[in-house]
Amino acid sequence: MEIAALVSGGVDSSVIVPLLKEQGFDPHIFYIKIGLEGKEDLMDCPAEEDIEITTFIARKYGCKFDIIDLQKEYYDRVARYTMESVRKGLTPNPDVMCNRFIKFGAFEEKAGYQFDRIATGHYAQQWIDAEGVAWLGTAVDTFKDQTDFLARITYQQLKKAMFPVGGIPKSEVRQLAEKYGLPSAQRHDSQGICFLGKINYNDYIREYVGEKEGDIIELETGKKLGKHKGFWFHTIGQRKGLGLGGGPWFVVKKDTEQNIVYVSQGYDPETQYTNKIELVDVQAMNPVIKFAEGQQVRYKIRHQPEFRTGTLSVTERGLKINSDVMISGVASGQFGTIYHATEPVVLGSGVIE
Repeated sequence: MEIAALVSGGVDSSVIVPLLKEQGFDPHIFYIKIGLEGKEDLMDCPAEEDIEITTFIARKYGCKFDIIDLQKEYYDRVARYTMESVRKGLTPNPDVMCNRFIKFGAFEEKAGYQFDRIATGHYAQQWIDAEGVAWLGTAVDTFKDQTDFLARITYQQLKKAMFPVGGIPKSEVRQLAEKYGLPSAQRHDSQGICFLGKINYNDYIREYVGEKEGDIIELETGKKLGKHKGFWFHTIGQRKGLGLGGGPWFVVKKDTEQNIVYVSQGYDPETQYTNKIELVDVQAMNPVIKFAEGQQVRYKIRHQPEFRTGTLSVTERGLKINSDVMISGVASGQFGTIYHATEPVVLGSGVIE
């Protein structure tokens, strides 16, 4: 079996190489180069160090190694999506789109098509059942589980995916990296959106979307509290960066037509909460999965260790999650990931409306 291993230089993807070798495979290692063309001097994703580490691993295990430049594809398919979503007042998730359109998408077009499987360092599990159907399951380490970042990959992509560290706790992955003598053993996990590097997210938005002054209004009273520089700089549930005294204040609503940001006061304002989550553009993880009225499920609306529970309603445009508890921070444009009620299985996902 021919396997492409996507290695970034981080500890998780580094460890997949010796794990695959121990299973009798001879992976061909690829480093995917992404980022913003023309802004390499600001990049904090340490590409040079990443490539040095990945080259070391390839030599150590006698693997073929290639660098695949997907900067243009990343800008066209991920960075542009991010900015267009922000411009509409939505809260995008670039990491979700990167998996679908870059790691399992553009890479497949450039090189992955030559391989039977594509292995990554994601904390998730994939298996093929007796009927030949592929499934996506949660990682053994539920705190590090990354299935919410993978829930938008296509079924064809899922069938080819391999996640060698999905069955191993993160602490053990670091121990394995030490045991194998990998230079990434003590590297910190990457944080934030890699393609931005040292570029401040708001500065990036300002460059591509601009500024437009609008009012900050208290939702309950209609009182004007201050000014903002564009609703696109703010997301539902945001507390910091509003510049208001007498807080805390939370963003609870946005009027994108009037360019108004509505806020509520206090650490636990009622207006932050809802128990209804509308999902559109719903995608099941495989053709066998069907969603039913009243179906009990678990779900996530952001990257977090905890699952919430609820039941589904089937709507004209997709699904509605009727949460068992009131939840905050439900932001349009984010993804809602749906899990089996009791089994560690991803059923699908949808875009929060």
